[in-house]
Amino acid sequence: MKGFRSFLLRGNVVDLAVGIVIGAAFTAVVNGFVNAFLTPIVGLITHKTGNFSSAIFKVDGVSFAYGQLINSAISFVLIAFVVYYFVVMPVNKLHERFKPKEEPGVPTKDCPECLSSIPAAATRCSFCTIPVGPHQHIPHQSISSS
Repeated sequence: MKGFRSFLLRGNVVDLAVGIVIGAAFTAVVNGFVNAFLTPIVGLITHKTGNFSSAIFKVDGVSFAYGQLINSAISFVLIAFVVYYFVVMPVNKLHERFKPKEEPGVPTKDCPECLSSIPAAATRCSFCTIPVGPHQHIPHQSISSS
């Protein structure tokens, strides 16, 4: 029982539950907006009611109710439009506005001995400790047989 309780109280489970509840409520708001405002605009443009659910065609006595598919496709496009322009874009602008400014990085160079990245103004490598001045010759270790 203790493991189940810790699973339920884990942060990502609670976040997921809150996201689903908010998503369901938001879906109702977006669908209401689309049905109340955008679908009638489509009706004005097409000179129809904006509701294509009763549209069918028949082939050899078999009815194909394609109108519901058209309604669903129009709703999808309109909902995607509303979500993008009224949710995604404003949230992206907020993120950009409050994003911390990036400080310009310190210029670096590679140590010729160990190839570690070190500040360009460094005179000694912080990893292998060899001198690395701009005009300084870096001695290579030679292997001698003794």
